[in-house]
Amino acid sequence: MKITKIRTTPLLCKFKQDYHWADGVTLSSPVVLIEVETDEGVVGIAESGVGPTIEPMLAILHDAIPHFIGKSVFDGNKLIWDYFRSGFKARGVGSQYRLFSRTMSGIELALWDAIGKCIGQPVYNVLGGALHEKIGYFGFVQGDRPEELAAHAAQLVQEGYPVLYVKLGRGDALDLAIVKAIRQVAPDVRLRLDANEAWDTLRALRMLEKLKPYDIEIMEQPVPGVGGSEALLRIRSAGVPLSADQSVYLPEEVFEMCRTRAADAIVLGLHETCGALRWRKAAAIAEAANVRINIHGIFETGITTCIGNQVGATVPNLDDANQIMWQLLEEDLIESPSLTPVNGFLPVSKKPGYGFELNRDAVARAHEEYLKRRTWAPV
Repeated sequence: MKITKIRTTPLLCKFKQDYHWADGVTLSSPVVLIEVETDEGVVGIAESGVGPTIEPMLAILHDAIPHFIGKSVFDGNKLIWDYFRSGFKARGVGSQYRLFSRTMSGIELALWDAIGKCIGQPVYNVLGGALHEKIGYFGFVQGDRPEELAAHAAQLVQEGYPVLYVKLGRGDALDLAIVKAIRQVAPDVRLRLDANEAWDTLRALRMLEKLKPYDIEIMEQPVPGVGGSEALLRIRSAGVPLSADQSVYLPEEVFEMCRTRAADAIVLGLHETCGALRWRKAAAIAEAANVRINIHGIFETGITTCIGNQVGATVPNLDDANQIMWQLLEEDLIESPSLTPVNGFLPVSKKPGYGFELNRDAVARAHEEYLKRRTWAPV
């Protein structure tokens, strides 16, 4: 089965409401829809994750696509890293693994969808079989002020989510008020916090001490990820479990995080690792250290939810409260299946490929929004 064409469609998917976090306010998800066509009429579909803007990702994709045409869909791993060496790294940007991975992930992931559809099997069978029949997700609390976040947290508890996830890093007083308000309406759920690299060491130690009375299950990447494992080790004395997110993109970085025992969990998305193979490699490294891996969400659509559900089902150390972000969108791109978790869980689809049907009208509207605005941050 040969690759005959790869189509790229830039999309801007608007959020229902302003998304508040440590880095400001975000209004939409910028993604590139990837469609890999084959000589047997099969089309594999995925998306490439967010970059600073869509245009650099499109430029890299369009430069890379000719390297894939006429080649076998089964050679995706070799083709991607051949292009990395000869078409990307050779031009003096070998350190830019993260941009490369997020950009090229859509092609790697679309090839798995094409293979699954071709042989009539879900992707989890292509990758060796499922270990989980359903995947757990946390309730992602949204809002600006503490009372808004608390109201949404109460709603998520009513919907049966056993784990809630809250963004911090917006100012010490506001952060503490947010956590206090949420704990008042959700006293029994497992509570996870994410400061998105907003704190330095001293501030992190002080804030973690103040947050202890609220029974925090885990704090995600409160200090800058560029510091790697050493940055997290400096705040271990606070006695709050830590997860590494922006510290880890490469399997090698996961190895270092596990070797130094700097983190209690690994938070990592399939776009960040350049697709399924390297994400599963990172998961295997974490498993060897008896550490969970959590599917990380970036600004994405239900396409990535379906992908993560399939790939995540194949690893034994998958966390029971992963991240999805399609629910933040004004309109998702998935026609079916339903991606609304029931009591925090989604079943793993048994349909060929990733098992979803695309809403072509929603894709057209998101593309029109990209053409109109070409920006995803407030102006």
